[in-house]
Amino acid sequence: MNQFLNNSILGEFDRQEGIKHGLPGAAYLTEEFAKLENNYLFPSSWAFIGFAHELPNTGDAIPIQIAGQPLLMVKNETNEINVFHNICQHRHLQLVDEATNCGKLIRCAYHCWSYDLNGRLKSAPYFTGQTVRSQENENFKLEENGLTAVRSGLWKDWIFVNLDGKAEPFEDFIQPLKKLVEDIDFSRYTPVSMLDLGVVSCNWKLLMENFIEPYHVQFVHKTTTDQPLEDHYPVVEGNCLGSAVDLTEEQVAAAEGAGTLAVSSRYLTLFPNFVLGTYQPDQIGVHLNMPLDSENTSQRRAIYLHEDSSYGYEQIQQLHDLWYSVHLEDHAICKRLQKGRSSQLANSGGLLSPHWETSVRKFQELVANAVRPGLS
Repeated sequence: MNQFLNNSILGEFDRQEGIKHGLPGAAYLTEEFAKLENNYLFPSSWAFIGFAHELPNTGDAIPIQIAGQPLLMVKNETNEINVFHNICQHRHLQLVDEATNCGKLIRCAYHCWSYDLNGRLKSAPYFTGQTVRSQENENFKLEENGLTAVRSGLWKDWIFVNLDGKAEPFEDFIQPLKKLVEDIDFSRYTPVSMLDLGVVSCNWKLLMENFIEPYHVQFVHKTTTDQPLEDHYPVVEGNCLGSAVDLTEEQVAAAEGAGTLAVSSRYLTLFPNFVLGTYQPDQIGVHLNMPLDSENTSQRRAIYLHEDSSYGYEQIQQLHDLWYSVHLEDHAICKRLQKGRSSQLANSGGLLSPHWETSVRKFQELVANAVRPGLS
């Protein structure tokens, strides 16, 4: 199957002359390609996995899965968030099944092996003998059998992991995005609402590509936004991809009261799956797109407001509802994009605009380059 993927999936895509082609349908449909992403793309990247504000207290623990790997985020006594492989070292039982507060110890439900919030094994009762204190001998030491940590990084409210431990330094990874938002003081923004958008019936890449390009906005979002296409421009800054739109005060004023989005905005991503939208003067949104399989993606969104904003409860709810409507519009399109990938014509990868979809092309190149080791 790898030989088929090598020759068919990337052959047309790799052609450089003229109008560029996109990734072909099999890259969005097949479990073989999803396995390549799980084995090569996500482990070698800094993948976005969660929000720090959802672990406010010592002992808070949230299980997640990325690239097929069960992981566990845990808040320790010094307010740091640790990320571990979510399995006991004894018989590899998944330790935590749902978000909880585990107190001072993470306990395995099977044989009560217990770990502290930094992953150190504190107790393995009866393991080496017939009494509860039989925990160690010359061949087994508690300090040598703690939880396996995952390399992680925290930027503002956003938690990232690098599964293979070989990605570039985290600061280097986020630098292209930091450069584009250096005028924003994120410490003055507070999360005010979370949108759980559930499972979207499409490949994760379609949600990313849809956010990255502005070409669709005036057509798909004509009832929920008022941002003319001609005012947008693509953004390609290393691994930071997206678009932006600058509106005049007159344009913003003309749209006020219409219940639509009409503000200067930046729509930025960090490869592979971090999504940040900034909306002047006082709003930020961050998406978490988590692949479930080749044709399904879990999506959530956090809404942040500036500390000086004057939003009341009803206005925040209206903002929540507006963004929910925008996402549903995108979901409807992405589901149809997913269905279209089943056509034999999708083997060509379609065509990409040489102006509006340069950032999409760069995203797809990063995908293709990340999976190439599995094709050789």
